[in-house]
Amino acid sequence: MLRSEIYYDLWYYNSTPLSNTGFFATLLLSNDMILYIIATPIGNLKDISERALEILRSVDLILCEDTRVASKLLSHFQISKPLQSYHQHSQLTKMAYIVEEFKKGKNIALVSDAGTPGISDPGNKLIEYLISKLPGIKIIPIPGPCAATTALSVSGFPADKFIFLGFPPHKKGRETFFKELAQEEKTVVFYESPHRMEKCLEQLKQFLPTDRKIVICREITKMFETIYRGTIGDIDVPKNEIKGEFVIVLHP
Repeated sequence: MLRSEIYYDLWYYNSTPLSNTGFFATLLLSNDMILYIIATPIGNLKDISERALEILRSVDLILCEDTRVASKLLSHFQISKPLQSYHQHSQLTKMAYIVEEFKKGKNIALVSDAGTPGISDPGNKLIEYLISKLPGIKIIPIPGPCAATTALSVSGFPADKFIFLGFPPHKKGRETFFKELAQEEKTVVFYESPHRMEKCLEQLKQFLPTDRKIVICREITKMFETIYRGTIGDIDVPKNEIKGEFVIVLHP
């Protein structure tokens, strides 16, 4: 039986939470190479799961986009672990280094600055590389916050079929991106930075029907969380509120 199977057997059939059984800590002593993909809060630190914290305390090394951001999160929960940066600009040598750390018997966790790794960040590239170099490696997801699905959940739009597009291109291909949105028949979710949000609204009005419904979420789960609802033609985000990260949801 795989360790992940043992874990879920304990989770579903043992009435005592795993964190109190001691079994999980014992299982971590296995020689298996494991990469944990850990979702972290997108704003409110209370949204992190007990399971995520338990594993962050147990691994030997934590890979993160920005060590400064990860340090703040770990410090808040009084966790002290070695950190190593891994981000979109990381070279092949960094991934080779990570492979060597696994060969030394280390268990490793991957976190992003906020949300679920691999969703609009380079986590997927690392996973693909590790699977090709370490066929026996186990990739274990630790689910949690994700800005895209969080925004979708409050949009009121159909969510049985939707498409997620990450961030629009900065320059090349940006106009094509918005033209293609006009042809999409499913609910669409994408991100936008505050630096390009005003331009984003202009391009939506330029290339999409103005009566198409839209929901814009700003600073989800944070102090200044705001949800704007309307149509592309009448939606208004005041210039003084174009701050923080945005999630845009378009009705089919």
